[in-house]
Amino acid sequence: MITQPLTVVKCGGNPAVDAAGICADIARLVHEGHSILLVHGGSGEIARLSGRLDVPQRTLVAPDGVSTRYTDPDTLDVVVLALAGSVKPRLVAELSRHGVPAVGLTGMDGGMLRARRKAAVRAVVDGRTVLVRDNHSGRIATVRPELPRNLLRAGYVPVVSPPAIDEHDQPVNVDADRAAAALAAALGADQLLLLTGAPGVLADPGDPTSVRDSIGITPSGAPDPSATGGMALKLIAAREALAGGVTTVRIADGRTPDPVSRALAGAGTTVHVADAPAAEGGSHKEEIRV
Repeated sequence: MITQPLTVVKCGGNPAVDAAGICADIARLVHEGHSILLVHGGSGEIARLSGRLDVPQRTLVAPDGVSTRYTDPDTLDVVVLALAGSVKPRLVAELSRHGVPAVGLTGMDGGMLRARRKAAVRAVVDGRTVLVRDNHSGRIATVRPELPRNLLRAGYVPVVSPPAIDEHDQPVNVDADRAAAALAAALGADQLLLLTGAPGVLADPGDPTSVRDSIGITPSGAPDPSATGGMALKLIAAREALAGGVTTVRIADGRTPDPVSRALAGAGTTVHVADAPAAEGGSHKEEIRV
């Protein structure tokens, strides 16, 4: 067991997120005795490298409004290069600069994150629902927590990102929020903090001051209709973490000073599982989530 309470922090890839500030705050908390695992995305760096390498980017929007990156073979190469070759080394170096030993990992290392590749994904194109194939993305099926657990016990901060490894032992892109949720559940984390380029879940997406203190999400089906795109995926990840036994999940602002400490103190939106409406039939929506 990990002796002190464990917090899993997801550092969003939005360029507005202050990754250096998150690392500085994590370092301060680690020096105070906290146990922290950092998971990161890299949407901004992926977009930058895609443009530089002339690899077109495409977003898939599922019928329930949840959006994800279409990952063809060229995009998968960009994802791996951006996350493992650019974002992760910067985070590890930043933690080291603050006197914290960190180890960078992808989900493939030690078979830590195993995923099932999606044979096809439903997406809305020009108002029609179509099946998109040749998408090198997947959904996490199993987690082997021994490697990050041993690193945590030894006093290291694991820094983890996609890709995962699929059933054919090939790299596959997975959502970083859901990877953080899966790791938090497998490691028995007390808290999962999803730090993003917004102050939390907004009651009115057009009003940044309308932050919800808490939000309930049904045990299955699409998330709250007011949450779309990346925020919808964060709510799905939050639900998966809570279902896996994580006590507290918050979606909070990664742009503020001391973002981790603020989220630990209750800033942002706390997510809890609510009862599903009796008339709602969400099974088909659950099937098409990406």
